[in-house]
Amino acid sequence: MTDPTASNIAVLVPCFNEAATIEKVVRDFRRELPGATVYVFDNNSSDDTSAIAARAGATVMREKRQGKGFVVAAMFEKVDADFYVMADGDDTYPAEHVRQILAPVIEGHADMVVGVRKAVDEARAYRRFHVLGNWLVRSLINFIFNARLQDIMSGYRAFTREVAKSIPIMAYGFDIETEMSVQCLYRKWVIREVPVEYRERPEGSVSKLSTFRDGFKVIFRILALFRSYKPLTFFGSMGILFFVMSIGAGLWSWFGRWQPESGARISVIVGAAALMAMSLIAVSIGVIVQLVNFRFLELDSVLRRRDGLNGSKGRGNP
Repeated sequence: MTDPTASNIAVLVPCFNEAATIEKVVRDFRRELPGATVYVFDNNSSDDTSAIAARAGATVMREKRQGKGFVVAAMFEKVDADFYVMADGDDTYPAEHVRQILAPVIEGHADMVVGVRKAVDEARAYRRFHVLGNWLVRSLINFIFNARLQDIMSGYRAFTREVAKSIPIMAYGFDIETEMSVQCLYRKWVIREVPVEYRERPEGSVSKLSTFRDGFKVIFRILALFRSYKPLTFFGSMGILFFVMSIGAGLWSWFGRWQPESGARISVIVGAAALMAMSLIAVSIGVIVQLVNFRFLELDSVLRRRDGLNGSKGRGNP
């Protein structure tokens, strides 16, 4: 295994009112990765999170825009490293697993590694309905992107500099982990998963998640990403639905029992024609957006190769 202490590693810890746990989190990661820099990003905490983190040896930065997605965007923008570890500041993810999380990205076997949460006490670690919600989100993502990921929403991750600098952050709440997974799947980056213990929050630490509000945000975010990154499938499915409805309405207008010159029959015929037009429009939108996405992927690939060549020349390589 490549020694992580020989690499430029940044540990990123987003925080909001984590005074009860942040000192232990910072000290644990500094112990496990003595050569790494631990960055604590304070998102408008009203307690002593920043001061405690600084005393524990972390580099503290502040993000005034409220929301975990804003914090992650600021992390990627402000922190420069070869490899990154991201973990929550509530001490639910054990720092003892960080070398296992980092190893695949440092050795070049993965672009992102996700810590798959294995609850020590599932009834205490997860709030009610979270297990069902996680299963639903995971199933949707795996179905849409033909993947086999076990944990979409884990906040314990390691990834490369390329991932950090290339992912556009559009989610601004707790759906950020879902978006990171989807962005990697869309770009065909390699995601590995490593099982890690998931502990219950210590006494005095309070979860900021709202089960239903944040759950619905994640579901809507998945649908928005599905529309954006799989447009032909999304709009094509709508087109097929409209086509089937159009055919059904047409058959009903033809074989149904109608009074001569029935106004209702004329309405059904018009509706069938409108549904057929909507079907063609939906498929056309899907094809056009798919082509645009493909061109953007081509451009992104060319620019990254060009940047890589320029970087190689800048280091004195021929």
